Amino acid sequence: MVVGAGFAGLTAARELVRAGLQVLVLEGRDRVGGRTAPGSVAGVPVDLGAAFVGPTQDAVLALAAELDCPTTPTHNSGANLIRWRGRVRTYSGTIPSLSPVSLADIARIQWQFGRLARSVPVARPWAAPRARALDDQSLADWLHAVRATAGTRDLLAIMSRVTWGCEPADVSLLHALRYVKAAGGLDRMLDVRDGAQQDHFATGTHQIAVRMAAQLGDRVQLSAAVEAVEHGDAGVSVVSTAGTVTARALVVAVPPQHRGHITFSPALPDGSAQLARVWPQGALSKAFAAYESPFWRADGKSGQALSDGGPVFITFDVSPADGPGILLGFVDSRQFDGWDPARRRAQALDCFAELFGDAARHPVDYVDFCWGSEAFSPGGPTAAVPPGSWTTVGRWLREPVGPVFWAGTETADVWTGFLDGAVRSGLRAAREVATALG
Repeated sequence: MVVGAGFAGLTAARELVRAGLQVLVLEGRDRVGGRTAPGSVAGVPVDLGAAFVGPTQDAVLALAAELDCPTTPTHNSGANLIRWRGRVRTYSGTIPSLSPVSLADIARIQWQFGRLARSVPVARPWAAPRARALDDQSLADWLHAVRATAGTRDLLAIMSRVTWGCEPADVSLLHALRYVKAAGGLDRMLDVRDGAQQDHFATGTHQIAVRMAAQLGDRVQLSAAVEAVEHGDAGVSVVSTAGTVTARALVVAVPPQHRGHITFSPALPDGSAQLARVWPQGALSKAFAAYESPFWRADGKSGQALSDGGPVFITFDVSPADGPGILLGFVDSRQFDGWDPARRRAQALDCFAELFGDAARHPVDYVDFCWGSEAFSPGGPTAAVPPGSWTTVGRWLREPVGPVFWAGTETADVWTGFLDGAVRSGLRAAREVATALG
């Protein structure tokens, strides 16, 4: 049995079916897809949740190819923009060169961060040299300790918001090092060309989940929120809003924080139970504005931008090859999610206009999505793991408890936090279950 019909859970279920096992997937929502979600703006499909893919994300790309879900390049031509200290300027590449001093400092910090990351074993970060010291400080603590300039700290705060949905003060340095190493380095994680944002799916990532679920057919049960699990040598008994089902093994494929929404009997070991309390989700939302055409391209702009203001702090051009121009903005959800729809729209469009000019205030369509309002995975794209968590309970992240196994992108050792990590975790969990069941 599998709890959760996101990319991890559906992948695990497909693999178990291929191994000749009977499988049932229980999903609390009325849809599949987990932290992917379908949307549209001006009639064009857009990803309200996870969207981008890039080189070395081989697991999700192979899955998409198998299911005939082709990718399309993310627009990457023209000058990038940054709104910084009240002024908008252009730059090229991934990291803005705000001044010779700032460029040198960013290079220094990136080199020092990379050197530390090399010492962290991704599969066992708690075993890294000085693991406790690295885990006890936040990313912000470390930036102050190495005397990063205010500009460098503010730029890395933008990275932290879009990556984990939190401020640098809220994420463990050890977690940041492991996460970036699992993605192949900062450049690979942040870049568009040859990086994690290089491509997206023309019909949306959600179509991949829909097609996986279609293959599984009535093995997927929606609106079945799992409330309790009894487990023992004989297997598991799972109580959901749709009834009670027994199985020989269970894969729980939900974010670590949301494991705490399930009552386990007998109770999970202390470390496993505590993990759900100290492995919170980040907080991040998205806004899309559609225009008759991608007018920023005529001005030589790429549609990619950064801002030290808010609520929109990073943008991308996700326009289709033929059709309207579409700007995607990642949004700091802390205030945004609490505003009414009209204010959210006005504030997001103000941010687009500050970057791309007054034409951005007049879209033909607009949509946003507040992930904090989701019932089953509220928060951000992945866990925002705070200081002290990895060295105390990290080893329980994917350690099976009897017949209970764990999946989800946070449990992956490659592309943790991304769609690819979710698929890889489902493949691993399925192997573990198949081996345990012989």
